[in-house]
Amino acid sequence: MRNAACAGDALGGCVKVSVAMIEISAIRKAAAAVLCAVMCSCSTAPFPSLDDAYTPEGAPDIDLDAYKITFDDEFDSITATSMRCGKGWYAHTPWDGDFGASRFGDPSRDFPFVAKGGMVRIEASKDPDGRWFSGLLSSRNACGEGFAQQYGYFEMRAMLPKGDGFWPAFWLIGVEQSDFTAEVAVVEMHTTRPDKIESALHVFPHKEGGETVNLGSAFVTPPGAMAKGFNTYGVSVEEDVTIFYFNRREYWRTPTPKEFHQPLFVLFDLAMEASDINESTPNPAYMYVDYVKVFSRR
Repeated sequence: MRNAACAGDALGGCVKVSVAMIEISAIRKAAAAVLCAVMCSCSTAPFPSLDDAYTPEGAPDIDLDAYKITFDDEFDSITATSMRCGKGWYAHTPWDGDFGASRFGDPSRDFPFVAKGGMVRIEASKDPDGRWFSGLLSSRNACGEGFAQQYGYFEMRAMLPKGDGFWPAFWLIGVEQSDFTAEVAVVEMHTTRPDKIESALHVFPHKEGGETVNLGSAFVTPPGAMAKGFNTYGVSVEEDVTIFYFNRREYWRTPTPKEFHQPLFVLFDLAMEASDINESTPNPAYMYVDYVKVFSRR
């Protein structure tokens, strides 16, 4: 059903999020109502222009003419849902596990997702009781439905937040979850280290004796680049090699472990790191995503 606590037309030029809600417990309903009362005010915070953060030198290291597009969300509007089998972006991890120091909120009229100007904004805000709420979006829902693809190039164009305490990310998860979880961390950025991209391949076994994989690399961007404009964060996952890109320039490659020979789905989020939150942490803070696109080889 629709979220009655936040129903209504968009205000102040914001684009209303299409929200589908499941019947939930009384406690969760009450929490959602409180959150809406505090945060569903259609923030007047300006949206940035879609300008590049900077122009890298030289030609891109990946030729997308060799690919065809298979998934393209440019966020002229957004459909986000907390229904386990709902359509559109699922506003939680499909395994219903929050992480970090903020709770990922159910989507309402204007929190934590607002689409405007060809981008989606994810907000992190603190309620009057001092609890942080923010947002996550997954291309696959809790019923195993939605977009996933084996091999190809996955890319997000985004402007990340600044100020201590935030942990934005763009990542991929394998659909096979019975014996292990395979994760591609395309980009993780801790805002206390605002010029450092952290990328990784992780395999987390679910059974005793399973093999753990942790492969990672870091890349240092020009000062302030990730927060002062838009950049692309991409990864090419193929059977033999996985290659990571910043603004389509390669910065790391590694052999692809066998656990990644499967379809992968997309997630992006504005999480928070408890140890990095301090008195200077801005409230609210925003992550802006211009698009998420996926390509496969022709």
